[in-house]
Amino acid sequence: MNPHPARQASPVPAAGSPAARTRAWLADNLTDRLRTDRAHDTPATLSELIGFEKALHEAGFAGITWPKAYGGHGLGLREHLEINREIGRAPVPNSVNSIGKELAGPIILAVGNDRQKESFLPAILTMKHIWCQGFSEPGAGSDLAALRTRAQRSQDGWRINGQKIWTSGASKSQRCLLLARTGTADERHKGLVLFAVPMDLPGIDVREITSIDGQRSFCEVFFNDVIVSDADMLGAPDEGWAAATRVLSIERATNRMYRSWRFQSELEHLIAACRTDARARSIMQPYARQLAQVRIEVEILKGLVETLVERLIAGEEIGPNGSFPKLYWSEAHQRFARIGLEIVAQFPPGVDGPLPDLRARMQDIYLSSRAETIYAGTTEIQLDIIAKRILNLKRAA
Repeated sequence: MNPHPARQASPVPAAGSPAARTRAWLADNLTDRLRTDRAHDTPATLSELIGFEKALHEAGFAGITWPKAYGGHGLGLREHLEINREIGRAPVPNSVNSIGKELAGPIILAVGNDRQKESFLPAILTMKHIWCQGFSEPGAGSDLAALRTRAQRSQDGWRINGQKIWTSGASKSQRCLLLARTGTADERHKGLVLFAVPMDLPGIDVREITSIDGQRSFCEVFFNDVIVSDADMLGAPDEGWAAATRVLSIERATNRMYRSWRFQSELEHLIAACRTDARARSIMQPYARQLAQVRIEVEILKGLVETLVERLIAGEEIGPNGSFPKLYWSEAHQRFARIGLEIVAQFPPGVDGPLPDLRARMQDIYLSSRAETIYAGTTEIQLDIIAKRILNLKRAA
């Protein structure tokens, strides 16, 4: 029996702007056990997190721009941005199904057929199907063109053999957005195919990896003669590279759009909590200039996100420009995480009030931030994309 059953969500306020309705709903439904600015002896259970995300969608705050025919709410990118600002400002837990909502969903909308859209998309929003992303491999992390997982035609569809690494959430997922190769590794961008693989197929072996924060979300996944049907192929066999790069441009630019405002709320939490205690205030004082610089970086990041949204609304493609917010956010957030950890590490024993919660949060932020310059393409990859595809720089001789 679940010791922490999901509570019934409060109704959505009928009046007001999307931002006002989001604020009001979160005030009623974001319980202490779900808040990321609280120290928890026992974290929220998976069923609690799933229940919260399901309620978030039912309230109109997930699947915002997806067509109503597929379970979405049919709104525009401005409403999406407005709602995400409020989600970022609140200490909302990270999504259990961010891969499904922010990567798999958009790519299914772009290249999936009608049957796939009708089958996959509502199941993502109702949390019936959690997704993971099978892109990175031990010998092909950020260099996706070097991946070696093979997909060979068989009588029953496609036979998959290979290994994926850093597959976040694979052990709790029902589907995997898998990129595989139909030809040889020498072909690089050619012969890549994208699948929506059911994770309960025979031959799939998921092994959890414990990360430095004690979490077991990262996984390696082995595919041993896994038969995937043609019905689960997304797009055509040679469209995998175009689909993958589209996924990554989405991931780098608009994925988790709330991050800029989450970043701001973390900074404000640090400053406000330290001001409640004379000792903490004196510890924070030498970092004043650095924290002011962080505040500037937050505003720059918000501007990058808002500019990209306006360009999308105008019908422009994101393309390589998605590397700018990903690069800037990951580097700036790591710098802030280091400052926050340095401050809370100096708190004397026995601090009370809001300081224990702050210390726990800053420790968690620091540990999780170590991966931010790696996932969705490393800092080096982002700089290479910007140099080659935006600045048109030539490689040094």
